[in-house]
Order: sequence, then C-alpha cells, then structure tokens
Amino acid sequence: MTLAVRVPQELSARVPVEQRGPGLERDAVRMLVSRGAEVAHHTFRELPLLLRAGDLLVVNTSATLAAAVDGWTGHARVVVHFSTRGDDGRWAVELREPDGRGTTRARAGGPAGRDVRLPGGVGLVLEGPLSGRGERLSWARVSGPGVPGLLREHGRPIRYAYTERDQPLSAYQTVFALPSADGTGSAEMPSAARPFTARLVTELVSRGVRFAPVTLHTGVASAEAHEPPYPERFAVPEASARLIEATRAGGGRVVAVGTTAVRAVESAVGADGAVRACAGWTDLVVTPEHGVRVVDGLLTGLHEPQASHLLMLEAIAGRVAVERGYEAALQGRYLWHEFGDVHLVLP
Repeated sequence: MTLAVRVPQELSARVPVEQRGPGLERDAVRMLVSRGAEVAHHTFRELPLLLRAGDLLVVNTSATLAAAVDGWTGHARVVVHFSTRGDDGRWAVELREPDGRGTTRARAGGPAGRDVRLPGGVGLVLEGPLSGRGERLSWARVSGPGVPGLLREHGRPIRYAYTERDQPLSAYQTVFALPSADGTGSAEMPSAARPFTARLVTELVSRGVRFAPVTLHTGVASAEAHEPPYPERFAVPEASARLIEATRAGGGRVVAVGTTAVRAVESAVGADGAVRACAGWTDLVVTPEHGVRVVDGLLTGLHEPQASHLLMLEAIAGRVAVERGYEAALQGRYLWHEFGDVHLVLP
C-alpha cells in the first residue's frame, strides 16, 4: 500500500509536548480516533473514556538505549548507531556522518574489515552487511569494554533532523520501560506509549482496563530508507499470554500500543490461533494478506507513510480507514513523529 502523502515540515514535532508550554504533561498530545471510515478528534487524556472495562492494552516494556556514539574511521568522524545485539555477541550497527547540525546523514557502511575507533578504548570492526538488502546495517565485532557500558558512558539517543535539539535519555523512555538484565533495549523509542503517564495508567486500571506487558527491542530505522523491519528480539511472557486469551474469551478488545506490540503478539500466535508464551527473534511483517489473528485495535504514532507501517495499519483497520485517517490528520494539522500526536484505531 502506498499513499501520496507529503507531510509539511512544520507538522514535524520538534520537541516533546511537555516543552511546548507551561503545565503540559506527556498526555497533552492530541489523538485522532478511527472507527472504520469515521474519525473523531480527542486529546490523549480522553483515552479512558474511549476504552471499556474488559479491554486490554498490550504495552512494550523495552527501554530506549543511548544508541548513538561518536567515533572515527581513519581521520573521518562518524556516528555509530547501535541497533541490535546478536546471539553471538556481535551488534548490528549503522555508520552515519555528522551533518554539522547535531544530527546525521546517511553513509555507506563500507567493506567488511573497516575499523572504527570509539571512546573508552572500544574498537569496532565491520564484518559485512546484515542481510542481502544492502549495506546500511552491518554486523560488527566489538573489542574492549562491553557495549552497554559504552552506551551509558558515551552514548546519546538517536536523533533525527526534524527535531530541534538533543534531549535527555529520559525524554525517550516510556512509563512502561524496564531495563533488561543484559543491557539490551531499543535503539529507538517505542513511541506510541510515550503519552502515557502514571496518573492515566491508574485511571485506566480503576475503570477495568488491563495491561499486558510484552517486550520487543526495536532496531534502528533510517530517515532515508523505507525498509521493512529487520529481525528483532521479542518476548511474550506467560502471564501476558493468559491475559490476552482471557480477554478474547471474555469479549474484550485487545489493543496494541504501538506496532512493536503488534509484532510481538502476532509472533506468539500458534497454528491453533492461541497466544502462548514465546521468546526469540521475529521477522514478521504484518500485511493485509497475512492479516492479524489477535489484535483488534492499535494505538500508534503518526509517522511518514512508510510501506511496512501502512501495511500493518491496513491489516488491522482496512484501507479506507487508513486513507481517511491520514487525510484527517493532515487536515487537522496533527503533529508527526515520536514527539507528536497519536492515532487510535478501534474496531
């Protein structure tokens, strides 16, 4: 699915909502609500009024990493974006160039064997592309102190050119984020959950809405390449699988908070259609042809109309709903990207 949509530059959210005015909190963003071809305009604080007792929100607990680190290859400055830790200890990385404005631009990963010097005595050697799609992401072997320590000491959150300035890592953590024991996490924030506050979660629970935590560690995206997601590590715990099945049996709606939660849940569905505890890697790309077997609704950010994102939305909501939703978001001048407004799709 493709949409002839151009997002005006002024609709990119340049700073988090809480920095746009006094007294604003994360839940002050706007929320477009789609039910089929019908759209309505709300604020995120109204979410408890749009859900009902017995509904289930599936949330991603992956913490965001300070995944961007300055380095050097020869005499050239580079920025390394750490994406995903492999089972063998290597990391999938993207090499980018500083653009002089505090952000980066695309740079070819280069041939295997290229050495990159990083702070703290850490060295990185590229060993070849992650897949046959191209050389944007490469497997890299890291020498010296471990990557989690490197990111804590010398990393910063990945930032794209539409943002105004660097933000602290706390601005990229959701209320559901839990640090993992091995120091891995998401290269980019699972941003659909960013508007939740502890107060709003409490109100939802008091109204009978339940939460099912899952984990999916997101890899890096690229502002220049609209690619389907690479394989990512995920886990659906036993308690969450049972909650999802109980919700389905009781007639409640399973609403995924973010496309990452959709990938995790749909990757844990067995041949019989039931969700069971599952952990590992997923390369699932949800399309209208594949469909969704568990997820009824989706809360998602407003992002550039990338193919994989649109296909997932169409699989859940249908093509007409997606087209009408994007049209309404542009007409209503909703803000795009990770610090922007959100879109709730309900059956």
